[in-house]
Formats: sequence, C-alpha cells, structure tokens
Amino acid sequence: MKIKSFVGTCENALRIQIRTALIAMLLFKWLFHLSQTEWSFSNLVSMLRLNLFIYRDLRDWLNDPFAIEPDIPGFRQLCLFTV
Repeated sequence: MKIKSFVGTCENALRIQIRTALIAMLLFKWLFHLSQTEWSFSNLVSMLRLNLFIYRDLRDWLNDPFAIEPDIPGFRQLCLFTV
C-alpha cells in the first residue's frame, strides 16, 4: 500500500484514508483476478487509471482491452426550468 501523504491530521482521518486505500487495492486485485490478459498488476492499474473516464463495458475491456471501442453516451440536454 503506497500512501505518499495523509490528507487529515486527526486519528479518524488517518483511519479513513488507510481503509479507503485498502478498499481500492482490494478492487484492483479483484479486477486483476477477472482479467484474462497477461499484464502485470502494475500495468493493469496504470491502464485502468488511463481509461477511468471513458465509457466502456469493464468486463469486455478486461478480456480484450485493445479491441473494445469506447461507448459514446447520447447527449441529452436537461431543462433547468419546467414550463
């Protein structure tokens, strides 16, 4: 677990940050287990960070990351006021 610096100074803030890092590591390990690619763990985490805000089916992407095209969500304008 690599925590470079702590955001908070009280004991509760440190516990929350450590638990959050543990949960993130657990999720990454689970995705690494589901992946069918021959990547190392650090490469998978790097690729996930690069594709974090791209719309894709995660399971399909884990199985074949270079063949899956990103989904383009439909544009929908929301109304601020109702008439």
